[in-house]
Amino acid sequence: CTVTLPAGSVGDTIEIVDYAGTFDTNAVTLTTTEKIKGSDDDGFLRVEREGVKLVYVDATQGWVTVTAANETAPAVGPPEYSIDFLVVAGGAGGGSSASCTSPSGGGGAGGYRTSTQTLAGSTAITVTVGGGGAGGTGGARGTAGNASSISGGTMTTISSAGGGDGAFGCDTEDAGDGGSGGGGGINNAIGSSSPVTDPVQGYAGGAGHAWTWSDAGGGGGASAVGVDATSVSAGAGGDGAITTIMTTTMATDNSVGEVDGSDVYFAGGGGGGCWESSAGQHPAGGIGAAGKGGGGEGGKYTVQDAADATVNTGGGGGGASGPGGYDGGDGGSGCVVLKMLTADYSSTTTGSPDEDTDGSYTILTFTATGSYTT
Repeated sequence: CTVTLPAGSVGDTIEIVDYAGTFDTNAVTLTTTEKIKGSDDDGFLRVEREGVKLVYVDATQGWVTVTAANETAPAVGPPEYSIDFLVVAGGAGGGSSASCTSPSGGGGAGGYRTSTQTLAGSTAITVTVGGGGAGGTGGARGTAGNASSISGGTMTTISSAGGGDGAFGCDTEDAGDGGSGGGGGINNAIGSSSPVTDPVQGYAGGAGHAWTWSDAGGGGGASAVGVDATSVSAGAGGDGAITTIMTTTMATDNSVGEVDGSDVYFAGGGGGGCWESSAGQHPAGGIGAAGKGGGGEGGKYTVQDAADATVNTGGGGGGASGPGGYDGGDGGSGCVVLKMLTADYSSTTTGSPDEDTDGSYTILTFTATGSYTT
C-alpha cells in the first residue's frame, strides 16, 4: 500500500507498525510533497514486523526516522527499480581421442537463464562468471563447464549450471549432465539438462550412432537438443538462444555471444566427433557442426582436432575422433549482462564490466567476476 505523509509542522509525529507481519511481501511506499530524509524520492518499509516513528523536522530534511523496531535494513529504505539479467554459464570441453576408433560426443553448452527483478537502492549484486571446461587431451574426457550466477540482498539468486561434457567414445561412462547435456558416443547415454529450471536453461545432447566405427552426437544448446549421429555423419550441436538484452553492435564490440544477421546467440552446443576410414569400414563421414551461440565444430578421424568454442558465449567444445591423439575442443566461458534505465544506474561496479547505452537504458556486460551496487 501507499502512505501519503502530509505537509508537516515541526514536531509532527507519525508511527507505522506492521500489524499483520506482511511488509516483507506487501511493502509500504511512503510518499509526500515534503522531503523524506532529505530526499525527494519515495521511501519504503519492507521488513516483516517493522515499526517506525517519523518526525517532521524542517523543510530541508522533511520527515525523518527517530526510532525503529525489528529493522534488518535502514528503517525507511531507498527507492526500488527494475533490472533485467542474462546469466550464461561456461560450456563443457569435448573429449579427446585415443587408440580406439570411437569418437567423442560434443560438449554441452552452459546454462542460459534470464530474470527481471525489482531491487532496492544500495543492494550489492555479486556477479560470478563461469569459465569453460577444458577439452580432453591424450585420450581423456573433456571437463564440465563452470556455473555463472547473480546474488545479493533480498534478490532471488539465479544460477546457471556449467555444460555437461560429451561422452568419451572409448569409455563406458555416459555423457555429463549440465546446463545443457553432453553428446553421446556409440555406447553411451546422452547427458541431460540439470538441474531442471523453469523456464529450461538448456537441452539434452544428441545420441551417438550405435555401430562400430561410428559417429558421436552433438552437445545440447540453450534452445535445442543436440543432433543425433547417423550412419554417415556426426551430430551437430544444438543451437543456442537469441537474446534481446543487447544489440549486435554491443555483442561485437564487447566480444560476447555469436552474431548471426540481426540476432545475438548464446550457449550453442559442440559438434560430435566424426569417424571416417580410408580402408572403407565406414562411409565418408560428416563433421558435427557447431551449434549457433559459440559452439565448437567436431573433429574428424586422421584429419583434425575438434574446434574450441568461442569465449564469452557459453558454447560447448567439439568432440574429437580417434585414433591418432586428436584433442577435444575447449568450452567457451560464460558472461552475465545487466540492463536498467540509465536514470536508475548508480555507476558503482567492480570487475570492470563493459558499459553501453541503448536509448534510455544502460547495459553492463561482465565477462569476469565482479559486482554492481544499485
